Amino acid sequence: MAGQQQQQQQQQQQTMEVDPVSKFKLLVPHLKESLVNLMRIAGQNLVHNAAIDNQLKSGDNPSQRVDKNLEEFYSTLDQIELNLRLAQECLTQHQESVRHAPLPVPIMSKPEPSGEGQTMPYGQFLGLARSQVTCAKEIHDALVRCADDLGGKR
Repeated sequence: MAGQQQQQQQQQQQTMEVDPVSKFKLLVPHLKESLVNLMRIAGQNLVHNAAIDNQLKSGDNPSQRVDKNLEEFYSTLDQIELNLRLAQECLTQHQESVRHAPLPVPIMSKPEPSGEGQTMPYGQFLGLARSQVTCAKEIHDALVRCADDLGGKR
């Protein structure tokens, strides 16, 4: 029983490492922290520059730099954007797969031991994909021939 729970935890952890939505959820607190740091340092720099302008302080450089924190903020933001785009692409691909494949294709590399219905083995999926590509090529060729025939009659 404990071995099964440990295996389930490992599968959940592996899923979280792969799942872009989970990565997004993990990055949001980091983004908030980065934004708070950026605003704090920018405020400190603003106060420091105001003091210099009012001739209360000399032109010492503040210890923390805004550009470094701004770069960290944008880096986290870029990671979030990439994960959201990846999640959107995965969703689109899944919807297309459901629409065009008669049986669902397993998403995980290891099949889950649940009885959720039938899934299509990867080899069978490849055969289905090849037949769909062949069909698309035949349709394309037929359309090209039809366009040539129509163009030749003018």
